[in-house]
Amino acid sequence: MNVSMLLEMVAEGADERVALGSQDGGLSARDLLSKSRRIARVFLSKGVEQVGLVDVNSEAVPITLFACALAGVPFAPVNYRLTDGQLDSVLARLAPGLVVAGGDVIPRIGAIEGLQVLSTDGLLAAADGPDEEEELPFVGPDGVAVMLFTSGTTGEPKAALLRHRHLASYVIGTVEYLGAEPDESQLISVPPYHIAGISAILSSIYSGRRIVYLPGFDSEEWVRTVQDENVTQAMVVPTMLRRILTCMQEKQADLGSLRHLSYGGGRMPVEVIEQAIKSLPNVNFVNAYGLTETSSTVSVLTPEDHRLAIASDDPQVRRRLGSVGRPLPTIELEIRDSEGRQLATGGRGEIFVRGEQVAGEYSGGTILSRDGWFPTKDAGWLDEGGYLYLEGRLDDVIVRGAENLSPGEIEDTLASHPDVAEAAVVGLPDPEWGEVVGAAVVLKPGARVTADELKQWVRDRLRSTKSPQVIRFREEMPYNETGKLLRRVIRDEMKG
Repeated sequence: MNVSMLLEMVAEGADERVALGSQDGGLSARDLLSKSRRIARVFLSKGVEQVGLVDVNSEAVPITLFACALAGVPFAPVNYRLTDGQLDSVLARLAPGLVVAGGDVIPRIGAIEGLQVLSTDGLLAAADGPDEEEELPFVGPDGVAVMLFTSGTTGEPKAALLRHRHLASYVIGTVEYLGAEPDESQLISVPPYHIAGISAILSSIYSGRRIVYLPGFDSEEWVRTVQDENVTQAMVVPTMLRRILTCMQEKQADLGSLRHLSYGGGRMPVEVIEQAIKSLPNVNFVNAYGLTETSSTVSVLTPEDHRLAIASDDPQVRRRLGSVGRPLPTIELEIRDSEGRQLATGGRGEIFVRGEQVAGEYSGGTILSRDGWFPTKDAGWLDEGGYLYLEGRLDDVIVRGAENLSPGEIEDTLASHPDVAEAAVVGLPDPEWGEVVGAAVVLKPGARVTADELKQWVRDRLRSTKSPQVIRFREEMPYNETGKLLRRVIRDEMKG
């Protein structure tokens, strides 16, 4: 299945529903399909092989996504926060192609051979043009639908390739066709170049849920938009949720329309989700874990899981609030050791996944095994109920002597101190042990706990080898625009 068929099905089955924008004056699914078809013909007339987009969220994003699907060319949203040099380096990889760019981005794009530039305003104007009779080509399920550039911290970013069959499999396997109520709407504030932004478009369209965009995340604008647009669904990363809760408290905001809030993209501190559940008692919370290479979510902590965990006195059940739930029915998941052997329940190792939605492919080739398993490079373990717990990237594991230490376990212990708002743990080079534990800590307002007291706190609850040797206090943690903690920044500062 081509992902454009998801839109075509909804345009046939629910023509009256608003698919994009405000309830009054927004685009119907048929409007969106018509605009996408016009732009698909523009792409075909220009003979491009790939189409990039460098701009903030707007209706141009889904129009370009579906136009690319209809034309049979990959859609490649690119991070507009890259430096000029990085941006040109990535865009050069799209030639011969075309890039749709915002007005403030166009002056930053250098002369790149084989790359045509179309302004976002120009694209939207062409989308309102006259219809043509020219037939669009057949695009099969094995064509590349989306190309997403990884946010690596070193070297040239890799281009992850998601084919139509991967994305369609994820949506059809997790979303009920036109299952949303007519009044439901989804607020999208994650960037268009993030897999969550892509999956939110496809899932919302297929379910019949209206899409509402924020150009970028701002906590006050997020709260205001939920209120003004009667938003019922939203997806956030942990840093966003923390800021939303603070804004709600300061503004005494009522988010009564909100029914469903999913979160992911990083470790969610347990105390933050506990506060969210208390502040938004009528909201169903979902924790979703996935990767670009898996077409989004592979495991989910459901609303019922949240309710059972928050109400339980059983510590084994209660701790599941810090998990990412259980694998989707369409996903197989294993934990393996460094030799590739599957580990028993409770064993800590690398997470491997397999399923129809799993691509595991890059522009230079695939890293799937012959039998379809994808190594996530994430460390984790499964409890006796099949709930998955993340322990960070494998590269983040601290090797002290012959012992592997999980940053996540130490971070959770530090964060459990009443004076600590956030904690981030990294490995620091040491001539005797190879690496020792370093911790960056953000304190709550007015807190006065010392580094020695925090070291003892960890020592009392874990053991001496896991207690940080170095603790540095920060005003705030460094995150990128998608909520990922920048451990390399912390590590470099602590090494300096």
